[in-house]
Amino acid sequence: MMQSGSNSPIGVFDSGVGGLTILRAVRQALPCENLVYVADAAHVPYGEKSPQQIRDRAMAIGGFLIGQSAKIIVVACNTATAAAIDHLRERLCVPIVGVEPAVKPAVAATRSGVVGVLATPATLASERYRGLIERFAAGVRIVAQPCAGLAEHIERGDLAGEHTEQLLRGFVEPLLAAHADVIVLGCTHYPLVAHIVQRIAGPGVAVIENGTAVAKEVVRQLTLRGSAHTAGSGSEVFWTSGPIQGIEPLLSELWAPQARLQRLPDFHDRQDFNATP
Repeated sequence: MMQSGSNSPIGVFDSGVGGLTILRAVRQALPCENLVYVADAAHVPYGEKSPQQIRDRAMAIGGFLIGQSAKIIVVACNTATAAAIDHLRERLCVPIVGVEPAVKPAVAATRSGVVGVLATPATLASERYRGLIERFAAGVRIVAQPCAGLAEHIERGDLAGEHTEQLLRGFVEPLLAAHADVIVLGCTHYPLVAHIVQRIAGPGVAVIENGTAVAKEVVRQLTLRGSAHTAGSGSEVFWTSGPIQGIEPLLSELWAPQARLQRLPDFHDRQDFNATP
């Protein structure tokens, strides 16, 4: 167990920049913590990978974060959570916090009895997602909309263009036609275009993301273990598996102008990183 006040960082990873929406919520909740963020941009999007490919990448990056002395790891990706979080929890020696579509609060918020879920095809096909629906959606109609290619489009940095709006209309309008009055953003990339989703959906439709809930769970886990850092100002370190020039301008726009990326060292997918006995 970490000692109280540990200065070890919180590790966070996603296939690209989408996880910055979770990182920002964690930063707001924990201003004193040091953060290490990995954008696995060489393998974006995860939503089009097989579960085994996603597990291999998650283990490789989890091992890297353990090597950076991470005291907790946040899987800031719905697809990776669905495919790999149980695998990570079995093999890594630190707490693992994941991200899931906010079905439970959406069900509580709906008045029409219809909830729309925007997510990657891989998330919607996962056993974990089906379990969420079974546990929390009794008596409510869930309309799932797979958004193939949307995360990859956002990753290219088009967060407000006409093509982005056209793409989103194709995903959102079927939910509105089904009378959904709550739309769940079931991928951490999607909050980056939430303003467009809201504009298409109109003021009578609630658009829900889950960054705050994830940050609360990180706080709970650190408090439980006495490993929260409560003094000073936290720092952020950013890594990517892809070309730095491909993602650094977007990182500067979404996080801070002074944010800088480092290139991940070459490592092969493997599953022996600090495994628990």
